[in-house]
Formats: sequence, structure tokens, C-alpha cells
Amino acid sequence: MSSANPPETHGCCAPGREPSDRAAATGSRPRAEVGRQADRHWRQVPGGTFRMGTEDAEGFPDDGEGPVREVRLSPFEIGPFAVTNAEFAEFVAETGFVTDAERFGWSYVFAAFLPGALRRAAPRPDQTPWWCGVEGAYWRAPEGPGSAVDDRQDHPVVHTSWHDAAAYCEWAGGRLPTEAEWEYAARGGLDQARYPWGDELLPGGEHRCNIWQGMFPAKNLVEDGHRGTAPVDSFPPNGFGLHNVAGNVWEWCADRWTTTHSAQPVADPAGPPEGDRRVMRGGSYLCHESYCNRYRVAARTANTPDSSVGNLGFRCVRDSPEW
Repeated sequence: MSSANPPETHGCCAPGREPSDRAAATGSRPRAEVGRQADRHWRQVPGGTFRMGTEDAEGFPDDGEGPVREVRLSPFEIGPFAVTNAEFAEFVAETGFVTDAERFGWSYVFAAFLPGALRRAAPRPDQTPWWCGVEGAYWRAPEGPGSAVDDRQDHPVVHTSWHDAAAYCEWAGGRLPTEAEWEYAARGGLDQARYPWGDELLPGGEHRCNIWQGMFPAKNLVEDGHRGTAPVDSFPPNGFGLHNVAGNVWEWCADRWTTTHSAQPVADPAGPPEGDRRVMRGGSYLCHESYCNRYRVAARTANTPDSSVGNLGFRCVRDSPEW
């Protein structure tokens, strides 16, 4: 287990695995059954053109949030919620799937969620010591040995790598969204708004997402009611009927990472053909305006596809039958 943080990974977001970790992964994963239609409701997203990206003064230009460019998308359907623990359990029960966190034998957990003895013994990334590499942490035991998700069946599944997420989506008859599809759907029909509901973080003083309040990482005031993950339907949906596309958990996208984007119009972009990291969108319950306000709808980051962490999940899309 490495204690180093990979280059360009934003530590509050999701630390990644090092190349040296990969030799320790054991076991093979059964291939998921392809095309199994899970019992889920899908939200139809009409095809159309939108302005992707931002040049917001609150943004992070080095993350490749800009330039603002015109993107045309074909219609698609998307899950209104992130995939839940209950849904992922059904997938595992039917397929025998083994996640990357289980194969590696450990995953990253936010230090404040751990009992003192485990927290003190766990290795931590040098640059982000609020993360602990915990042996035995995985989706069914999100804080390591002794923890469980019995009371979190409607919370988003976490500790899922990009590989795990892609396998689930395939089983469910879908796929991971492209980054453009994710942002278009998350905007809910709004043009260049900062958040999925508009430009104010707290419209009328109302919390619209599950993020950190207080001083990160020392004290969370929990003003939105959630210290960790929240149920996937905790906050009102956006204009396309999607819940929690800001905060709660980061969500994997299909695209490989790049920070170089053309300002020219493009249709159905799918990201660069090569790259060792995959895009993550939406922010998480650990994001805070003083450190990582990447719960903005155009914000982005990335991680290696075998990485897993306690604030990282996903949702699925599928091609529209009308396409």
C-alpha cells in the first residue's frame, strides 16, 4: 500500500492507487452478464446543443474547465439517482462480481470516520493526511472491518472503481455517461448556471446538496443534515429529474482525462483515445468552498480507473430508443 498521492489528484476529491500497488491485487473477477435490464427508472434527456465548460472566476482553469464551447448531443437516458448499495448488492449476488477494492484488499476512507486505533495505524497519503488506506474497506464495509451498509441501502454505493462502475452499467443494460452527457444532464436545461439549480449555493437559505460546512478537514457543522453520504433522493431534482448531481459522491464518467479542449463546436464528444486516468464529476460530501468547490456543475477532476475511495460512486446512462 503506497502512501504517496498521485500527481494532479485533488486530495479532498479521491486519492488514487500507485503503480506499485497493482502488483498486490489478487483474484479474478467473474465477467458480468451483458445487457441485463435492471429494474430502474430512467430519465429521458432530449438531444440538443448546450454550452459546456465554464470560465467562472470561482473555477479552476488548470482543471480544464474551459473554454466554454458548443456541444451537440444525441438523445439519451440517464438514471435519476446514483447507483445505490441495494442495487449494487443485486448485481454482486447475480454475477459474483469482485470489486477492485476487494482484489487490492484495501481502499481509502476519510480519517474522521474511523475509530482511533484504526485511524492511527492506517497509512495516509503524504499530501492529504485526512485519507487513510484501510485494509478490508470496500463497498459492503465502507469504513473497514466492523462497518456495514445495512442502514444505508438507499445511499450511493462507494469504493467502486471505474472498472467496477463500467461492469455494473453493462450488466444493467447501459454504460457510463460521457463527460459531456453528464454535464448536459446535470445542468438540467439551464445555460451556464453555476449549480444544477441556478447561481446561488443557498437559494433562500435552503441547502440543495450534501457538501462540507465548517472548516475542512477539522470540523463539519453538518448544516445540510449529512455527515457522510446521504440517501440518493435527499435533495430536490434538477430540471431533467436528476437528484444529487452536486455533492454527495463523485461520479465516474466514461472519458479519459484531458485539460485541453477546443473552443470549436463538437458533436457527441467521447474524450481522448488514450490516457491513464478517467474523469470524475459532481463533487462530494467532502467538498468545501474554501478548499475544493468542485460541486459546481462544470467542475471536474480525475483518477486512475482502479482507484476506489469512500466518496466516489456513479450513475448509468443508456442510448435513447429514439436515437
